[in-house]
Amino acid sequence: MKFWPFKVVDEGGKPKIEVEYKGEVKRFFPEEISSMVLTKMKETAESYLGKKVTDAVITVPAYFNDSQRQATKDAGAIAGLNVLRIINEPTAAAIAYGLDKKGGEKNVLIFDLGGGTFDVSILSIDNGVFEVKSTAGDTHLGGEDFDNRLVNHFVQEFKRKYSKDLSTNKRAVRRLRTACERAKRTLSSSTQASVEIDSLFEGIDFYSNITRARFEELCSDLFRSTLEPVEKAMRDAKLDKTKIDEIVLVGGSTRIPKIQKLLNDY
Repeated sequence: MKFWPFKVVDEGGKPKIEVEYKGEVKRFFPEEISSMVLTKMKETAESYLGKKVTDAVITVPAYFNDSQRQATKDAGAIAGLNVLRIINEPTAAAIAYGLDKKGGEKNVLIFDLGGGTFDVSILSIDNGVFEVKSTAGDTHLGGEDFDNRLVNHFVQEFKRKYSKDLSTNKRAVRRLRTACERAKRTLSSSTQASVEIDSLFEGIDFYSNITRARFEELCSDLFRSTLEPVEKAMRDAKLDKTKIDEIVLVGGSTRIPKIQKLLNDY
């Protein structure tokens, strides 16, 4: 939370997000923030299709409880959408890959590593009927954590080079984070990435680079920790590796070669 560019405040026992917008301090419920994202998605869909979009099916993590699902529905309503259904994300992923169209009974492992959360689900699919056998994961593991490791790495490097601590400046940290996220994406297809930021802190231009091997070293414990939920999901579903027919990778962070290799070796 210390890296977030906004505050989370308590208002009547409910969390609200506090931001400064056009010189004014504003507070929003999480549902309101979600509705802004959904409104943007609605606009994107409408401009692509060239017609109005009124109905929506919204996906949520399989472990969401009833109140979380209701809050998601409310966010859809605020965005002006008629929410037809809330479905589980792993089910949606399996449908997207057409796994429900393949005949016979099969077990599918969905490995979903996104920006902020990590979910593993095991589904059984039989003639188009989905059953979530088990779910596991870490609600505090994702691409942002890998970004944070890079941010910390470069903050230390900046300190060594210039004897200055840029972490005291929110704007500098935000600009460094954006550059780190870009570098992380580059490292999925290249073995080296550069970070170049003009006037990062106190007028100092910062230029550096990082190799894929160093990035993997910085995040090695986080990468390895993705296998524990896989094992837990298998145990809870009472299945062993040989009984998994398909593996579906979901989320931008699954493009990281080391993540794919760890799963392959497993």
